Amino acid sequence: MLFRESSASLATRTHVEGQLAQLLTENYQHKHHHLPQPGEVRSWERSIPALANALVEAGLGEVEVLLEYGLPLTSKRADVILAGIHPTTGEHSYVVVELKQWSEAYPDEDDPLLCRVPAYPAPVLNPIEQVRGYCDYLVSFNGALDRAPEMLSGVAYLHNATDFGVAGLRAVVEDDRGRLFTADQRGAFLGYLRSRLAAKPGAEAADALLQGKVRPSRQLMSVAADEVRDREQFVLLDEQRVAYETVMSAVRKARRSHRKQVVVVAGGPGSGKSVIALSLLGDLYRRGVPALHATGSQSFTKTMRKVAGARKPEVQRLFKYFNSFMEAEPNDLDVLVCDEAHRIRRTSANRYTKAALRTGRPQVAELMDAARVPVFLLDQHQVVRPGEMGTVEQIQAAAAEQDLDCTVVRLDSQFRCGGSDAYLRWVVDLLALEGGSPTRWDPDGKVQLLTAESPRELEAFLEERRAQGYGARMSAGYCWKWTTKIKPSTQALPADVVIGDWARPWNLFGDRALLGAPPAPLWATDPAGFGQVGCVYTAQGFEYDWSGVIMGPDLVWRTDGWVLNRGASKDPSFTKATPDEVVDRLVRNTYKVLLTRGMIGTVVYSTDAETREKLRSLIPSAV
Repeated sequence: MLFRESSASLATRTHVEGQLAQLLTENYQHKHHHLPQPGEVRSWERSIPALANALVEAGLGEVEVLLEYGLPLTSKRADVILAGIHPTTGEHSYVVVELKQWSEAYPDEDDPLLCRVPAYPAPVLNPIEQVRGYCDYLVSFNGALDRAPEMLSGVAYLHNATDFGVAGLRAVVEDDRGRLFTADQRGAFLGYLRSRLAAKPGAEAADALLQGKVRPSRQLMSVAADEVRDREQFVLLDEQRVAYETVMSAVRKARRSHRKQVVVVAGGPGSGKSVIALSLLGDLYRRGVPALHATGSQSFTKTMRKVAGARKPEVQRLFKYFNSFMEAEPNDLDVLVCDEAHRIRRTSANRYTKAALRTGRPQVAELMDAARVPVFLLDQHQVVRPGEMGTVEQIQAAAAEQDLDCTVVRLDSQFRCGGSDAYLRWVVDLLALEGGSPTRWDPDGKVQLLTAESPRELEAFLEERRAQGYGARMSAGYCWKWTTKIKPSTQALPADVVIGDWARPWNLFGDRALLGAPPAPLWATDPAGFGQVGCVYTAQGFEYDWSGVIMGPDLVWRTDGWVLNRGASKDPSFTKATPDEVVDRLVRNTYKVLLTRGMIGTVVYSTDAETREKLRSLIPSAV
């Protein structure tokens, strides 16, 4: 939350030109470590006064106004939450308000849940559905609303729009959590506010909401079965919902026009790509639409088969690999959801492929051919192996080669790492992935970041978190040889990861459990995975409460920058033919993946003394 004040005080503040916007800008910069976008500042300058004046005119000057309220466990923010007392029940009452400066908007021709605004190049979510999503999400994640979810309502206030200019938006059903008012309906808007809020102080209600216990995020694998077989478990917000509706619209369009539609959904770690994928698959599955889910990750696919298809073999068959479509009939599917598409290979052929199938055909072309609507969900900073080619530009180029329509939806928010977008930017700068340089971590209250002085200290800290009921995993750069063949007579797992007098095994290789340790695909989700060290190939695509990351000698800090020590890498995918600059990029991407698995916090340790010193200078807290 950026600011909190009574509506009367806020209205007074808005009468001094520029004062409120300057205050919010300063608070934003302090909280997020960068300046807000100019469009957001303009919204503060124009929209907040319109709401504040309406509240005062309605006689609700004592209602508490929470500006830019951060939704729990995500980087998303609601424009305003009004907190007060219900005029009838006398209980706490809250109104989520989504403010829009739009003067006109009309529904997308293929989906009324999306709308077109002249100033925007791409469709956006209908504000009725947007504010309803915020309400649903708050009820799911703020304990203050547990006992009486009806105390929350939501409105979109388009204070510059006429009824005529946005008439088409009302094709979406309105209810208490999603309602729309325009400038033409200002009187009705004031009446609605009076029906939800009394002319009484709202400070106590605001305190209760802000102090409401945040429920832990529902991790992906724990609800996959219900998501696919029965019903949706996740609330999709804003651009997540736009991505979902874009795909469903493409399905309808492809059926009408008999023309293939390609959709790309791009976002960073924790932005909800796999949640979108699961929601799509579940909805299509329930509707009887032919659809499959595919990844290039053995761990992810096998985990999905085990968790989502635990009791239904036909559900297991929904999860495939990217190289499963070499002989697929064109357009045999309506939808192919390609999750983790940054792991697409240049070709599907490997040493076991039949000679007749070694055509050299690009894997992305095979995936596009397999369905009327191929959907690619990716984060190009998670490419960690030579030969992986899943970037937005590469997929767009592949679509253009076949003269196919290609729509790109970008996910800006994220739900991992406590919803801290500041932490994700810090990781990107730490590893200089986008031209930045390491900066000191300024704790933002959303995610915890600590350093450890030894692997033993790191492990002990994680053990304490596990004793408190949290999940935890240790992972490391690929700097130690991995024993992949273990004799049946072995009494203990080989301790491959050796650092001084501390040694632990890598996660198991293969699909069988051994000596109490889970098979490789289940390392990230089975509680027994703690005690083994995971590599990037078993951690990628997953999340856990606490993440312990061991930076090996393959990437070390020297004086004023990172230095690749190629000889320290034991990753067999790096061959002599792999150029140094490619290995350098992939190693940095590897550590980005490992550093962004934690939902609550991350502990980082480097085997190199100078690198540990650098990390200590950047991270103020230690275990």
